[in-house]
Amino acid sequence: MARRRPELLCGAVALGCALLLALKFTCSRAKDVIIPAKPPVSFFSSRSPVLDLFQGQLDYAERVRRDSEVVLLFFYAPWCGQSIAARAEVEQAARQLSDQVLFVAINCWWNQGKCRKQKHFFYFPVIYLYHRSFGPIEYKGPVSAVYIEKFVRRVMTPLVYVPSQSELLDFLSNYEPGVLGYFEFSGSPQPPGYLTFFTSALHSLKKDYLGTVRFGVITNKHLAKLVSLVHSGSVYLHRHFNTSLVFPREVINYTAENIYKWALENRETLLRWLRPHGGKSLLLNNELKKGPALFLFIPFNPLAESHPLIDEITEVALEYNNCHRDQVVERLLQHLRRVDAPVFSSLAPESPVGLPEPPLITASPCCNTVVLPQWRSLSRTRNVCELCVNQTARVVGPGSISTPRCSFFEMAAALDSFYLKEQTFHQVASGSTECSNFLSSYSPFRYYTACCRTVSRAMTGLLGSERDASESPATAFSSLEESCEVGPASSVPHIEENRDLFPEADVRSTDFTGLSCRTNKTLNIYLLDSNLFWLYAERLGAPSAARVKEFATIVDVKEESHYILDPKQALMKLTLESFIQNFSVLHSPLKRHLIGSGSAQFPSQHLITEVTTDTFWEVVLQKQDVLLLYYAQWCGFCPALNHVFIQLARLLPADTFTVARIDVSQNDLPWEFMVDRLPTVLFFPCKRKDLSVKYPEDLPITLPNLLRFILHHSDPAPAPPSLATPPTRECLHSEAVLQQGHISHLEREIRKLRAEISTLQRAQGQVEARLSSARRDEHRLLRQKQTLERQHGLLQLHSEQLQALYEQKTQELEEVARKLQELADASESLLTENTWLKILVATMERKLEGKDRAESPTPPEEARAVPPEPPGAPRLPGSTPPSNGSATLASDRSNENRTD
Repeated sequence: MARRRPELLCGAVALGCALLLALKFTCSRAKDVIIPAKPPVSFFSSRSPVLDLFQGQLDYAERVRRDSEVVLLFFYAPWCGQSIAARAEVEQAARQLSDQVLFVAINCWWNQGKCRKQKHFFYFPVIYLYHRSFGPIEYKGPVSAVYIEKFVRRVMTPLVYVPSQSELLDFLSNYEPGVLGYFEFSGSPQPPGYLTFFTSALHSLKKDYLGTVRFGVITNKHLAKLVSLVHSGSVYLHRHFNTSLVFPREVINYTAENIYKWALENRETLLRWLRPHGGKSLLLNNELKKGPALFLFIPFNPLAESHPLIDEITEVALEYNNCHRDQVVERLLQHLRRVDAPVFSSLAPESPVGLPEPPLITASPCCNTVVLPQWRSLSRTRNVCELCVNQTARVVGPGSISTPRCSFFEMAAALDSFYLKEQTFHQVASGSTECSNFLSSYSPFRYYTACCRTVSRAMTGLLGSERDASESPATAFSSLEESCEVGPASSVPHIEENRDLFPEADVRSTDFTGLSCRTNKTLNIYLLDSNLFWLYAERLGAPSAARVKEFATIVDVKEESHYILDPKQALMKLTLESFIQNFSVLHSPLKRHLIGSGSAQFPSQHLITEVTTDTFWEVVLQKQDVLLLYYAQWCGFCPALNHVFIQLARLLPADTFTVARIDVSQNDLPWEFMVDRLPTVLFFPCKRKDLSVKYPEDLPITLPNLLRFILHHSDPAPAPPSLATPPTRECLHSEAVLQQGHISHLEREIRKLRAEISTLQRAQGQVEARLSSARRDEHRLLRQKQTLERQHGLLQLHSEQLQALYEQKTQELEEVARKLQELADASESLLTENTWLKILVATMERKLEGKDRAESPTPPEEARAVPPEPPGAPRLPGSTPPSNGSATLASDRSNENRTD
């Protein structure tokens, strides 16, 4: 009898479930694991006066802002380098203003903070200022404590109170444009229009963080009349050279925005501050396109109450642009000079407010070094004199109009007086340095001092070089021709260095006042803080190790010229005026500043001499025949000529010929020595440097062509026929021997060249063999590449087939799993029915066995009788009572088999 195996069915179900789970986990994508960000920490120290909201609590910052009058909000990111650098500056400014201004720092990078969710800044740090309900006013200036403090103070008090005529003159004579408002506070604590004017000042700071437009308030009606303000609420815009304006309230609405726009559109700029941010910017480029620019680098302290150097620069700018000699400008100039001599009556009417007499400033004596010309008798014993004008003994009358510093008028008068009394001074001069005082009766000073001494004549270019008395001129000329050396160039000093040597350029013939209208080279004047932007000054020619960071330079992009003021001279009104005058004349005596590399790239013992700006005169113009190559690092054709010039330097004798090159991208040269294309070759022949020759552009730069070019232009000019005696036989023999020696030298060089050519040909053959091998390798690699591409295509096609097969199998497995599930459900119901059948069969068997035992002694006829069915015995539907026990058991077995 066969038995059923239910454990096999259970194992198949478990295997199918495991397969389904494996497919699910294999096909599913694992989730990425992200480490949560660390919580923020305090950016400022606990002792800092800055309130640090390092969790980005923007709502709390808004509450404290509404409760404070002036608030500075510092938005930062903890990882930002600029924010870290600005932290100390903001903290330093907060220590100075913590009792008046609330400083709040907000971390705007914490992803769970409200600042990160509501603010979307493109850069950090960001500084906002709020004045009561007005704001935000963004600060974009230098991230420096003094500049931040200055800007905060401007926001705290945007209006300047002008109580007296002296302060009115200070306000009007400033280089920045000024807007004045007149309001009468006697009638009401807040006159009509005052709040609007106050808000317009805040608007100017919001639009222009540099604060170039200043706003002032006048409360005295007598002061207001000086600037044509009569009615309360009137607004006045001061302009130095154009007509000053009064705000037209009848035409334009009296609003804060309109007042600021009106002042900005009609302002007049005398000087302009430039503050480059250090990144890529077109700020300097846009300003240089406007014309010649005078850049003044000065150390600037924004918190200082007075700036004497800026006042002198303002005075220079006013005089330079005062084309019509305006009386108002003259009065402002006198106020800047601290001279009490009013020339404009409208600025000094009869009023209770008087102008106090300012004290004169005691200036130090101004000195000028005088190099004596050769035709002066004193130059035989002395050649340099220090001429100083003493100002301490000056007697200034109450109505005199004079400056505290000596001008060129005084220096010229002192020089004339010195020359007149030169003989007297020469008689008392001894071997040492002498100083003597001279009285002058016609100059605006009492006396001057002249100290004369002897300076080595090799150091000055105005005096000729001394020669030995025994050497004749012919001998000197012949020695010069033999050595082919040229003496040093005579350097004529600038006018600002020795003004007295150039009487035609004296101030008496060239007036500085109104010079901008009398020249086509009008300058735009710009100021830069040397404490922040000294790097720009160094790139323009300023010394890197300057003790005082003051520097002046003129840049003319159109003319490609660049001039600098001598760093040895102090930056003051006198030198600036002279510097501007020298630039403005038709034939400027200023020397173009040449930017050059510090040292030669190659030392002199190499075959090719590297020339720089400093060594150009020594190498090119003082030696024999020189072949100079102009190149640049960015020139792609220039490096291909190196081997040609190296071979040329090997051929030519080094004691009579120099092969040199100069990198024109790093070294400037005078205009007459510049070229317009690269590479360029110039030949400077010996004894004829002014007859330099350019190598033809259409001729290839090869060694034979260079040799022909040099031999053709190095031959001296034919000498004129002379009536001297014909050369002797010995002379001809020596000349023939010399020529034979030259020929043999050339033959040896030709043999060397042929050997090098053969070597180059062999090297060329080797290179060609390597190139052919490389080409074969290239073809082989190309075929391999094509084969790999075909294989890649087949693999990709196979991958697509496998993907389709994978999807098909997945569907089949899902179908099999579904059928297995249905089979499992059916088997469970069959197992239940099988259990009941087993129980029924066992019960029937027990009953049949018991009945057989009970009826065993009965006759066979009775045994064959059908036994009665026990009560309560189960019966299958449709079954018939068995005739005997064996038939019943056989039928039950057959039914069980059919069921199985």
